[in-house]
Parts: sequence; structure tokens; C-alpha cells
Amino acid sequence: MKILLLEDDLILNEIIEEHLINLKYDVITTFSGSEAQDYLYSQTFDLLLFDVNVPDINGFELLEELRKQNIKTPAIFITSLNMADDMQKGFDSGCDDYIKKPFELKELDLRINNIKRLFNITSTHIIDIDTNTKLDTNQLLVIKEQDEIHIAKKECEVLQYLVRNKDKSVSVDELILNVWPYEEAPNTSTIRSYIKRLRKILGEEKITNIRGVGYRLNS
Repeated sequence: MKILLLEDDLILNEIIEEHLINLKYDVITTFSGSEAQDYLYSQTFDLLLFDVNVPDINGFELLEELRKQNIKTPAIFITSLNMADDMQKGFDSGCDDYIKKPFELKELDLRINNIKRLFNITSTHIIDIDTNTKLDTNQLLVIKEQDEIHIAKKECEVLQYLVRNKDKSVSVDELILNVWPYEEAPNTSTIRSYIKRLRKILGEEKITNIRGVGYRLNS
């Protein structure tokens, strides 16, 4: 699980980073809104942990900008702003959870685990697609009953995103924004070729092409 941490307090940043690394998470740390923004346009993440009162672009504004671009990466605010109006502003900007400082690291763990449950994010490299099919993200394999089928890295990432949003419609733009870094965005024909290959592997009925909308991975 890859996490982007935005926290301008040096000591707290280091404490959270060390704690998350000890839990085997992949963590990128930033200290300003503009620095976090640069990473968000060059890499993809599974979770965003944002302080609010940070230099350049505050956490509320940064997340609101991401949501307007249809970037749906789960986000938790970690902030000393603890009034009800502050929480309202945080949720209105698009966050999925809100932690008030000071907090115990155990609380952070509980909140992250809840996000993983809600968004089907797994820490293991083996992901269940259905009862007979699994995805091995380390080996880039679709394991279907006794067959092992190699897939490309981006095919794997597209399939991961569809699994997280199983039974939900996902547009081409949403796939591009949430799977590819901003500077590497592919064209729609590339997306179609990935989906065509995945449908061939999983079965035509497994991924539905919703005309004018996008795609849906079916249970």
C-alpha cells in the first residue's frame, strides 16, 4: 500500500513515517502543498494523509482540486482544526475520514484499516477477483483455477482499480486519472486495448462495457 503523507511538522512527519514503514507501507513524505501536488502529478497512491495548515496550498484546497479532477484516492485529514465547521469543510472538500490532533498511532491504524476495508485495498499481493480467480500483483499473474496468465504492469493496475470499484461504473477518464501519473496519461485506444485483453482473460461477461460511460467489473 502506497501512502502520500503531507505534514509540515518535522517531528510528527518523522514519527508517522517511521510508524507506517514499520507496518510495511510504502510512504512518501512531503512538507508543503505544492510538494505533495508535484508527487500527485507524477505518481499514483493508495491513500492520502493530509495535514491542513501547510505551506503553499492547504490540505482542504489541495484535496478539493484533486476531487474536481476526478482523482478518487482515499484521503484522511490529520489536523489540529477540531471544530465541527472544520470537519464539515474537510468532508465537503472530499475527505473520507478526519483525525483530530493530538492522536494515538493506534487510532491512525484503525482509520487506515477502515479505509482499506471500504475501498477493497489489500496489503497482500494476492487479490481475489472472484471465487475462482485471483490477481498476483507481484508476479503480474491472473490465476484462474489452475491456469496462470501473465499480464502487463499497467493491465495489472487497471484490473486492481476495477477490483476496488467492483460492481461500480468506472469511466475512462477516471481510470486514467487514478492509474496513470498526469504526465503519462494514455489515449482512449490504449485503455480499450487493456480492457479487451482483460476481458479475454477473465471472460467477456466479467467486464461490462457501458456505452457512453465506461466499464464495470462484475462480481
